[in-house]
Amino acid sequence: MTDFTRPYPVQFKGNWLASRILNWMGWQVKFDGFPTMQGIAVVYPHTSNWDFPVMLMMKWAYGIPVMFWGKDSLFKWPLIGSWMRWLGGIPVKRTVAGGVVGQAVKIFEEHKQAGRYLWLGLSPEGTRKRIPGWRSGFYLTASKAKVPLCIVTLDYAKREISAVDFMDLSGDQKQDMAQIEAICQGVKGLHPELASPIQLIDPKISRQDLVVK
Repeated sequence: MTDFTRPYPVQFKGNWLASRILNWMGWQVKFDGFPTMQGIAVVYPHTSNWDFPVMLMMKWAYGIPVMFWGKDSLFKWPLIGSWMRWLGGIPVKRTVAGGVVGQAVKIFEEHKQAGRYLWLGLSPEGTRKRIPGWRSGFYLTASKAKVPLCIVTLDYAKREISAVDFMDLSGDQKQDMAQIEAICQGVKGLHPELASPIQLIDPKISRQDLVVK
């Protein structure tokens, strides 16, 4: 089991200008560092195009080197690919054996063996539209890679970003999602009606059928 006792050992040096801009925008942040060198941070809810720049500013303000995965085809364009890598993008292929989860687990294993830092930031909804729940990629990756999960809440009502809740997944999906739901209780996105229920989506549902009408 991971030791989640503060103070957390993995700390960063932030950027004062980004911090000033974030405060000027009216946002407050709760973040005390990470308890381990590797892990996954899921951000909820994702209901607006504004979510990405707000979280990006938080990343710069606190100096957090959070990575994210993206389709490998996007990285093949010289300018776009370089920009995405600069932001922290990791190219993955959806068509290879094991899929995105298999590739992510392998990357985590490599970083663990080498003692290198890797925190992966994900939006479990994967879209600004309301869908039946959360896609299971984050859960499967964290479980198989045996890394802790950080629940990051983006609350527009309070103008607060919180990244202080960590957990080890038990393997009991219902129990784990109930704990995540409790952490996210009362959090409101910019468009609350677009926030998806905090439950894992049946992986058999096609992408075309995900959007709630």
